[in-house]
Amino acid sequence: MEDLQVGPGPGAPGGLIVPTAELLEQFSHSSGPGGQGVNTTDSKVQLSLDLATTTALDDTQRNRVLAALAPRLAGTMLIISAEEHRSQRRNRVAARERLAALLREAVAPPVVRRPTKPTRGSQRRRLASKKRRSETKQNRRRPGID
Repeated sequence: MEDLQVGPGPGAPGGLIVPTAELLEQFSHSSGPGGQGVNTTDSKVQLSLDLATTTALDDTQRNRVLAALAPRLAGTMLIISAEEHRSQRRNRVAARERLAALLREAVAPPVVRRPTKPTRGSQRRRLASKKRRSETKQNRRRPGID
């Protein structure tokens, strides 16, 4: 197959190209659909990529991907399995698409929330409601001696 193309997105404006030589494909019997042929054909695909040594990522992208995908990694290896189709070829395509989607998502920089000031109107409404609550509680008090 050809190199894996990851479309452009945040964190990778030009997209990514993962060389085929860096992808390791392993095939085995699938537990999915296939009838009697499921026992004889190797239609399950396991696609592996070592994120620490791949040339597709620069250092900042590599750090982002390793941090974002840490729970899914075995060391620095990212392993994708596909066995939903009956044919090996369709499972290979599905695994590559899944890998591309994961990389595109993981390369994106984290969204940082910038705190904003409350508006003047919201401050006024908050203080007015506090004043009303205070007056309600003062009216519940026992009247003074004066």
